[in-house]
Amino acid sequence: MNFDYTLYLVTDRQLMSCDSLTEAVEQAILGGCTMIQLREKELSSLEFYNQAVAVKQVTDKYHIPLIINDRIDIAMAVQATGVHIGQHDLPAAAVRKVIGENMLLGVSASSIAEAIQAQQDGADYLGVGAMFPTGTKTDADSVSMEELQKIRAAVSLPIVVIGGINKGNAWRFKPMGIDGLAVVSAIIAQSDIKAAAAELKDLFCGKEKKNGF
Repeated sequence: MNFDYTLYLVTDRQLMSCDSLTEAVEQAILGGCTMIQLREKELSSLEFYNQAVAVKQVTDKYHIPLIINDRIDIAMAVQATGVHIGQHDLPAAAVRKVIGENMLLGVSASSIAEAIQAQQDGADYLGVGAMFPTGTKTDADSVSMEELQKIRAAVSLPIVVIGGINKGNAWRFKPMGIDGLAVVSAIIAQSDIKAAAAELKDLFCGKEKKNGF
């Protein structure tokens, strides 16, 4: 499966700058987001399902992959492109058995061992971080740039980095062979979501000056 991981939005309704999540997602896509992950930790199953249906209408309109965080049942129910799991969710090998071979499986990793295990268990891509301190996931293990380089060397899977990614550091990763940026507040919390996404994408791809960094 060949996907574009360049700019991967992870949603957070508590942070978004506009009235509806569907509007935020659409603006992010128009700004250049290439993948959307719906993450809803506080909603009931029915509310999460309904939100997923609404967001998928937007992602389908623009032919952008929709990934569901944690909830394999909801991912399958809405026929999402895939599911993303963390180290405290069901094991990746078990998830792969449930979802089959045709759904995308993303796994969070913060060490070489976790990355290698995820690859062996059938993951399609890795979310590595937290690269920098972040308020959206305060319990995330931190990953140094040196550890990231070792993870990149140890696995062949696409890697998106997450955790405190913003326009001040977005440019650092593509030269390391990283496939994309996974971003929350640096896009969804900005007053102009579309412009924020476009700027980050340009910075990651090396098309914009590095603001003195």
